[in-house]
Amino acid sequence: LDPLVFRPDSALGVPGLIAAYAAGNVAIMNAPGNGIADDKAIYSYMPDIVKFYSGGECKLRNVETWRCREPQALKFVLDNLEDVVVKLVDGSGGYGMLVGPTASKQEIEDFRAALIAEPHRYIAQPTLALSTVPTMAQGGLSPRHVDFRPFVLSGAKGVQVVPGGLTRVALKEGSLVVNSSQGGGTKDSFVLMADQSQRMNAGGMSQTMGGMTQTLGAQTSGGTA
Repeated sequence: LDPLVFRPDSALGVPGLIAAYAAGNVAIMNAPGNGIADDKAIYSYMPDIVKFYSGGECKLRNVETWRCREPQALKFVLDNLEDVVVKLVDGSGGYGMLVGPTASKQEIEDFRAALIAEPHRYIAQPTLALSTVPTMAQGGLSPRHVDFRPFVLSGAKGVQVVPGGLTRVALKEGSLVVNSSQGGGTKDSFVLMADQSQRMNAGGMSQTMGGMTQTLGAQTSGGTA
């Protein structure tokens, strides 16, 4: 982000950015400190967080998540390493992750040892069946797994879900890891435009963003990276 503040040995980031940010001269989309939201253990508490702040329930069900620092969860994960995905709580980019169904026996045993030594550093989730889309490969069109990452903006006018999002694809055949750092790529995401004349739908309020209409307050829908 800013080598003058965080890592003087790094060539990444913009020198002086944090000073300009502190002075109010620039805005940063993901402000410093928001990284706590990337902690994968935090995800397991989302239903409780949503209920605490809104008094309601999540519209989408959480993916079941086992916090390995809890003895009962750790035992379950160790007994089912061949079937689950294990992740570092502070990991990113697909690093420090075990996908049990595609892992070798040695990889599984290495993770078993790591979990026993430092269980607080890991969470585990069931292996999800990702959707596939036709993808151009060496032999022609072939199915590849994808996931979809929506974007939500929060500001003075409230919270807005941006139409579209980032569709990531696992380019390696059979892989469930879509991260670009692990050989993944991206796909175009097509947004189907709603009827501009329909301002209300199922009790919801419609709004237009970038020429596309989005319905809020109606039916809404709320793992492997």
